[in-house]
Amino acid sequence: MSSPDLAELDDAALLARHVAGDDGAAFGELFRRHRDRMYAVALRTAGQRELAADAVQDAFISAFRRAEAYRGDAAVTTWLHRIVVNACLDRLRREKVSVRRAGDLGEIDLPDGHDRHASTETALVVREALARLPEGQRQALVLVDMHGWSVAEAAAALEVAEGTVKSRCFRGREALAAMLRPSSGPAPDATEPQGAT
Repeated sequence: MSSPDLAELDDAALLARHVAGDDGAAFGELFRRHRDRMYAVALRTAGQRELAADAVQDAFISAFRRAEAYRGDAAVTTWLHRIVVNACLDRLRREKVSVRRAGDLGEIDLPDGHDRHASTETALVVREALARLPEGQRQALVLVDMHGWSVAEAAAALEVAEGTVKSRCFRGREALAAMLRPSSGPAPDATEPQGAT
């Protein structure tokens, strides 16, 4: 089957063809279709370009080698996403990179030059706040709110119950709102007694 013919197959058919033992062309088509999306997932999960690129490479190698483990009860993209997220988490654990590094200025994709200063500043503040969330909440919010995945897809990718994803999203949104809420002014000095002048 030639490349144009492979482009007409759906993801599950490509994966089945790969498992059946083609020359790697079917898996190459899967990689071509989904590498950019999986890199975006990895970048949002890991927060670092280099680590995300390495995790995507690890994930696709793992998927290539373990394609027969795909059971077909979820979309191929959900299966790939789960592998990418796990590869990111493995790399973060191995390299002992703090989740807070996701907020480092050198690791952030800044908006293009047409954006105003205020929107760039807002994006940086939101990313820093997101990086301060517990890992489970951050992952759930990234998948559901940033990638637009359904709760069911996120639950499958994270290998948790749907209720857990809903709970993590709710708590994460609440925490983000609290972090991003403008303060009403400086807090009173606790060392000065009330009424002293």
